[in-house]
Amino acid sequence: MTKDSRKAALAAWKDRKSDAGIYAVTCGDQAWVGATPTLGAIRNRLRFTLGQGGAPNAQMQAAWAAMGEQAFGFEVLERIEEDSPLIRADRLKDRAAHWRKLRGAAAA
Repeated sequence: MTKDSRKAALAAWKDRKSDAGIYAVTCGDQAWVGATPTLGAIRNRLRFTLGQGGAPNAQMQAAWAAMGEQAFGFEVLERIEEDSPLIRADRLKDRAAHWRKLRGAAAA
């Protein structure tokens, strides 16, 4: 990789759009809905924290311990495309609350 191509790759990485949105995690009849500014990374983040026993949601952690990783499902419910980070953060909160109510789910 040349110096110019490295600079171009770095510039492209810095200019990428974040993939904010709402996601659902399911395990049997239990569901959790969360919001994140990085949909591309949340599944791995959840798998890691649950696997290490350090998930912030105690109910989700208990289900992971009882049922194991294979019992869990992950679904992207909605993508949020707003330019301003402040608008996006407010929209994420509103949409997450909407999906929790719609699905009768707890917060992830």
